[in-house]
Amino acid sequence: MTLHGYFRSSSSYRCRIALNLKGLAYEQVAVHLVKDGGQQKSPAYKALNPQGLVPTLEVDGLVLTQSPAILEWLEETHPEPALLPTGAADRAAVRAFCAVIACEIHPLQNLRVLQYLDTAFGQGAEGKEIWCQRWIGDGLAACEALLAKRPASRYAFGEAPGMAEVYLLPQIFAARRFKVDLSAMPRLSAIAEACEALPAFAEAHPSRQPDAE
Repeated sequence: MTLHGYFRSSSSYRCRIALNLKGLAYEQVAVHLVKDGGQQKSPAYKALNPQGLVPTLEVDGLVLTQSPAILEWLEETHPEPALLPTGAADRAAVRAFCAVIACEIHPLQNLRVLQYLDTAFGQGAEGKEIWCQRWIGDGLAACEALLAKRPASRYAFGEAPGMAEVYLLPQIFAARRFKVDLSAMPRLSAIAEACEALPAFAEAHPSRQPDAE
């Protein structure tokens, strides 16, 4: 397996966590999202991934794009250890939690959006930080509220980490990067702390990647 990604990309980070949790060996190819005008825009990379986004996973001639699709493929083709619960209702609850992050938070803090805020609206670092604090904060508050309705557990949906944590930890990293106040999110913070003690998560952290800056 070859994972094309960027050390600080939330979606690449998700895939690294999932691959680690499932004990799958993979090679990494760095695609720098800023250098050279953005290496993801190069003709060679866009021939692999027409969207010009990371991550891309190559497996035995198969090319997979979009982290939700990659994660679902990993779950279907390498079902142990399972990242999703067995019951349909519980699976739906986990997927809803993940969708808050993947669909409602992540797109608004994506590098392309932040660059557009700069070029089209003249927003510098402070303006972009305020933007991220608003949308990341709102989204994570919703995640906290979703978990508040569930019984207490070490992780979001039970006593072992799963797909919810695969999505959550990269978003917590981004929240800290943009100085989001997490004080009103004790459950998310406790889950993040528990995950950070596990090798699968620690080894996937952006600071541990070959292209880390």
